[in-house]
Amino acid sequence: MGSPATEGASPALEPAKPLSIYETCRDDVHEDQSCLGGIRVDAPTTETPAPTTPGTPAWSVTITDLARFVPSTATVGGEPGNVAVVGLPANFLSSAKTETIPGTVLGRALSIRFTPVNYAFDYGDGERRDSAGPGTAWDANRQAQFTPTTTSHVYKEPGRYTATVTVTYTADVDLGSGWIPIRGTLSGPPAGQEIRVVKAHTALVLGTCHERPSAPGC
Repeated sequence: MGSPATEGASPALEPAKPLSIYETCRDDVHEDQSCLGGIRVDAPTTETPAPTTPGTPAWSVTITDLARFVPSTATVGGEPGNVAVVGLPANFLSSAKTETIPGTVLGRALSIRFTPVNYAFDYGDGERRDSAGPGTAWDANRQAQFTPTTTSHVYKEPGRYTATVTVTYTADVDLGSGWIPIRGTLSGPPAGQEIRVVKAHTALVLGTCHERPSAPGC
């Protein structure tokens, strides 16, 4: 038989149980949130989080916290040379691409990666088009000028129009241990470019304008 317990002695203490990752979150974790590296982010999760208990407050970030860092340097342009011909496709391109920007959010330094997911082209004549890509130059596709593309537009009337593109981004943050996706999207400011639309006139000549500079159409 073992020795009887000494009256009044304290029971043996069990080893401390380490806090789970969810127990480091400041707020309750809902179905559409997850704790990653001690950071609560608004991102879907398939796991049911453990109940939270008071612990060390954790840093958290949402897409609205990143709005002031959204890229604003994107441009838009039309081929050829921001001049369009009535009745023929003008090809539009955006310069927006994935960008990584350093910043400080809620007192913590991090890197923010913005990835374009939609390009909303407004051609200035009432017509619009959404594109998953920024458009590709005719030369890059080895296409002749005035070839229709996924971002091209045909103007029906001559004049001057302001074409714009508004780029929508997703965002990921990195505090030094890998990228964490942030739920939601942000749109950058519209980028604009004036497009001059003209009518084209053709004429038949006997020889080139170099050979016959006074010929009709030269």
